[in-house]
Amino acid sequence: EQSCQEMRARLDAMGPVNMMALEEYKETAERQAFLDTQRKDLLDAIENTQATIKEIDVFSRQKFEEAFNKINENFQVTFKKLFGGGNAFMRLTDLENSTNMESGIDVVASPPGKRLQNVLLLSGGEKAMTALALLVGIFQYQPSPFCILDEVDAPLDEANIGRFTQLVEEMSVRTQFVLITHSKRTMSIAPVLYGVTMQEPGVSKLVSVRFGATA
Repeated sequence: EQSCQEMRARLDAMGPVNMMALEEYKETAERQAFLDTQRKDLLDAIENTQATIKEIDVFSRQKFEEAFNKINENFQVTFKKLFGGGNAFMRLTDLENSTNMESGIDVVASPPGKRLQNVLLLSGGEKAMTALALLVGIFQYQPSPFCILDEVDAPLDEANIGRFTQLVEEMSVRTQFVLITHSKRTMSIAPVLYGVTMQEPGVSKLVSVRFGATA
């Protein structure tokens, strides 16, 4: 009798029976199954995205290495043309990882008669020529039908302007150049010349001349 009373007391303590418990359990189980499916889809999407990022990263590193090596090769050849000799090259600042796309780039140049040094230590004209050689090296890797150069020959002396114009003439076979310049020697290689003149004070007039035109 004592055991029966204890059992009854425990049953009373549990409260009334919830007749909707089974239905609520089914709803909760369905909700749990839905959330598990959503979680699995999300994890699969994350895994696929990470795999895609890794694939793109590998491909990008390959393209970066290919472009860097080719531009570096073009840069060295163009540098020698513009300076009439010497040597120059690019190198990554992160030497431990030669394919690190986040690495910085050092430009080392040695004009004729000078030792290899960082481009920042060169003179103004040498910096301009080195930058132009690098620009042409990039342009040769990814050519375009048009190229606009604005006063790039301003810091150059006559000898360097001669080598610069020779390079432009060689590249003009495949690319049309628009040169903004005040150098007579640079103007002399242009088939078409556009200029601004002021025949009267305060009145500007555009003048164009085509050289070597036939009737």
